[in-house]
Amino acid sequence: MTRELSYVLPLRWERDQGIAELAAYLDALPELVAEVLVVDGSPPARFAANAASLPERARHIRPEPLGSLMGKVDGVLTGLRIASADAVIVADDDVRWDEPELRRASQLLDSAAVVRPQNYFDPLPWHARIDTARSLINRACSFDLDLGPGDFPGTLAVRRSWLERTAGYDGDVMFENLELMRTVAAAGGEVVTPLDLYVRRLPPTSRHYLSQRVRQAYDDFALPLRMAVWLMLLPLVALAPRRAGAAVAALSTGVAEAGRRRAGGARVFAASSAALAPVWVAERALCSWLAVWQRVRRGGIEYAGRRLPRSATPMRELRRRYGYAARAPVSSASLERTTGSGRSASPSAAPSA
Repeated sequence: MTRELSYVLPLRWERDQGIAELAAYLDALPELVAEVLVVDGSPPARFAANAASLPERARHIRPEPLGSLMGKVDGVLTGLRIASADAVIVADDDVRWDEPELRRASQLLDSAAVVRPQNYFDPLPWHARIDTARSLINRACSFDLDLGPGDFPGTLAVRRSWLERTAGYDGDVMFENLELMRTVAAAGGEVVTPLDLYVRRLPPTSRHYLSQRVRQAYDDFALPLRMAVWLMLLPLVALAPRRAGAAVAALSTGVAEAGRRRAGGARVFAASSAALAPVWVAERALCSWLAVWQRVRRGGIEYAGRRLPRSATPMRELRRRYGYAARAPVSSASLERTTGSGRSASPSAAPSA
């Protein structure tokens, strides 16, 4: 069955980052998308400019002030509260879904609580070619023992009723999309990763890409085994530069190529990205140590003027917190932000749709 979808786009721009192109994309979304909710936390002047440019079908609203350190979560939860459909696409402003992919995500939500597609960059400037190596390695081995291999995309398809059961998810973490998936999984919902469900993503500017290197490395505190691997690489190469360097380069290229070929990925991922995997691995190894410095000396990573100490909540803690939710009776309609202490901002649970 193909479910009708709501589309939630959390947004916060300081300046115009392509509102005309974004508006055209939203206006062209297929009829399968019953409503488009743009939850815009931009400053007043930019908010007004966005409002004037968005198509009629897009409902343009402010996020509710739920107080999340990661402001995007306030936007997502606001959109989920308002959404009329149970099946919701949550997407960053650079994600571009097409109708076949939307239909497949909708059908997967018949049995799944969350669908985790795979992003690919198009067009493909130099920095996107390098960053794609991250996606390819994740597709082969993400070091996530709970959710399994797969990239961590800028979009998810979600059954809002599952997040109502947990009263939302923690907004005080950096790796917010992983937090959402873990929360639903801990509550008993199935998170599926169709490795052949490819959704296009526009690349960032080179300046934005460079500014995000340490922040993205900080995400890996949520995956301790993965972080340990990155932290080990620099000392290893320092002790045996030629032998270890050659081994790391060969292994990273092979793993990335395996991820590129998996589930027909070669049709959307360029071979050059697998070849550039050693460059990405070297950058991540260095930035992981800088992330450690940020955590030890500064108490967290800075994002949008706020400092976030935590990357994501460990799965074992979420299981203790939400393990009952898949069986618990559902009684109210609120979606509330969950605090780092594990208490929701509202004691009530929410109904299943």
